[in-house]
Amino acid sequence: MFHVGNARSLLLNWMVARQSGGTLVLRIEDTDAARSRPEWNQGILDAMAWLGVGAEEYEGPYFQTEYAHHHQEAVEKLLAEEKAYFCDCTREQLAERNGDSRLGYDGFCRERGLERAPGRAVRFRTADEGETVVTDIVRGTPTFQNSTIEDFVIARGDGSSVFLLANVVDDMTMGIDLVIRAEEHLSNTPKQQMLWEALGKPVPQWAHAPILVNEQRRKLSKRRDRVALEDFRDEGYLPEAMRNYLMLLGWAPANNREIVPWSDMEVEFRLEDVNPAPAFFDVKKLRAFNGEYIRALPLTDFIAACQPWLTGDRAPWPSTSYDAAAFAEVAELAQTRITLLSEIVQNVDFLFLDEPVDDQQAWGKAMKEGAAELLKDVTVSFESVAWEAGALKAELERISAARGLKLGKAQAPVRVAVTGRTVGLPLFESLAVLGRERTLARLGAALSRLG
Repeated sequence: MFHVGNARSLLLNWMVARQSGGTLVLRIEDTDAARSRPEWNQGILDAMAWLGVGAEEYEGPYFQTEYAHHHQEAVEKLLAEEKAYFCDCTREQLAERNGDSRLGYDGFCRERGLERAPGRAVRFRTADEGETVVTDIVRGTPTFQNSTIEDFVIARGDGSSVFLLANVVDDMTMGIDLVIRAEEHLSNTPKQQMLWEALGKPVPQWAHAPILVNEQRRKLSKRRDRVALEDFRDEGYLPEAMRNYLMLLGWAPANNREIVPWSDMEVEFRLEDVNPAPAFFDVKKLRAFNGEYIRALPLTDFIAACQPWLTGDRAPWPSTSYDAAAFAEVAELAQTRITLLSEIVQNVDFLFLDEPVDDQQAWGKAMKEGAAELLKDVTVSFESVAWEAGALKAELERISAARGLKLGKAQAPVRVAVTGRTVGLPLFESLAVLGRERTLARLGAALSRLG
């Protein structure tokens, strides 16, 4: 899946590339075979395209495994210059020496002079003294004491390079001069900066965006939180709303605006203005953004955007039951009421299902004492009334007044009988589109059920 944090990092990179005339580079870091599959790679491309970052917007994709020879050359250079060394320590040995393997590597093999041999890893020799200062566009100048940075592994015992080295070498090979990524990589940065310097290359600019947190201010977790971009897409979020919301996680446009088109952001956004504090990924707020964007769609675009839920595999009725003309008649009413495109189904399903949905709670709420008599009067009246919204409303108002009821009370059993729900689109406009024959049939079915 494509994590919303990845999506935010992508958008930041894309934004700066577009502003600066730079090149956005897509690299699939596939050195961990267990976490890399063709279908997952395609999922990344599909998610990016949905956000608006199609193939024409980036260079690549490149695959890290294709650059393994560059990684190996870097390892050999560091070994030859005695900036790295072989190590055969196991976790068990480290735990035995230190009492706890989590305390970090103790430099045991630094001066042992081990030769290359199967199973021996390669470690980078870090400085014992001094400090490493990271110049970060977002976070200022985080400073790391070198004495706290262990001699870290750059190549595994099987000869393959680890992320820390492969990432640096790939950036060098591809000419990357600005790295924009999430805060969780900040702890890797002093190590990677050491590698850039050891390999004799100018260090790139760094920018670490704030982490995304949930309501409890805990870092978003794919095991605990809703974080898959594909899930939001499939639920009916618009890419424009998602882009807008993600860009505001750590950055604020002028004048406290929230609904900001991408084109306006390209003029106003500055990476230096990103706030380093953790950013709350508020799904409720995202949903409100989405509702704003749905309401702003031209009606024809709204109708088109709803189609996957009305005619595709997601529709709870056969494709032959869908009536495009009927939907067009109620689309404008529905557009003002939904915040997710998927909600269109519950608003219009009464038009395309053979029978209304059977919601026991809605039935029990609406079909109380007097409901049967009311529905009988409505049925008789609706057999001859002019079939348009105004006349239908006037007729129900007459019936409800005669029974000493407010119109809202009288509408409830009619709505549930015809749509199966207690809430929905304006009742009389809905009945006008549904038609006299189907409306009377449903009223009759409800009366039979009431006995």
